[in-house]
Amino acid sequence: MELHDRVALITGGKRIGAAIAIDLARRKMDVALCYNRSRREAEVAADAIRAAGRRVVVIQADVSQARDCQRLVNDAVTSLGRLDVLINMASVYSSAPFEQIDEAAWDSVIDVDLKGAFLCSRAALAPLRAAGGGRIINFTDWVAASGRPRYKGYVPYYVAKRAIIGLTEALALELASDRILVNAIAPGPILPPPGTTTEERTAVEASTPLGRWGGEQEIVKAVAFLLESDFVTGDTIRVDGGRHVR
Repeated sequence: MELHDRVALITGGKRIGAAIAIDLARRKMDVALCYNRSRREAEVAADAIRAAGRRVVVIQADVSQARDCQRLVNDAVTSLGRLDVLINMASVYSSAPFEQIDEAAWDSVIDVDLKGAFLCSRAALAPLRAAGGGRIINFTDWVAASGRPRYKGYVPYYVAKRAIIGLTEALALELASDRILVNAIAPGPILPPPGTTTEERTAVEASTPLGRWGGEQEIVKAVAFLLESDFVTGDTIRVDGGRHVR
């Protein structure tokens, strides 16, 4: 897909999402950034997009709610004129023993990590069709893509991220005739979470065959590949330094 003057909507505008947004602006795309609570981070990314000479709109939305997802897409199209790319990155990542996970805790993860990707994809369908096709990129996790849980305490997260792979494959089939290509990215050790200790960083490096954290630009490059390819759909790309083979 030619990226010049196309429009991307990204749910999740901080850290890796911000890096993707800035890269797309440098590739001459306009960007809509969705945030739920992290407005400051989204605005910082928006400033960088404007500095690259591209248009940007920052929109608050709760992607677990269908009404918010539809408003998000409508506002993006109204502000930027069209929609060509949807990148579903919004995610809740929290740990709890299984016996402590009640219905509310389950829903708080599933509704954002899985339901949100479904709702945003459904809301984006009409403008993507109107544009003559486009791309949907979902985000899963290297652990989910490995096909087996590896850490205790993440039952809703693991289930949601496994289901994202299924959603990606199903939508790829459903939307192929509309020339909407749907893929997923499964990041591994990309950026240490806030509060990660030196010991924890070193342990991750030791468990990664390539022996290091990847850095946000590895995800940026994977996104660019999926946007530019016209013949990859229904796939999940693991960007994990080989974690899944160990």
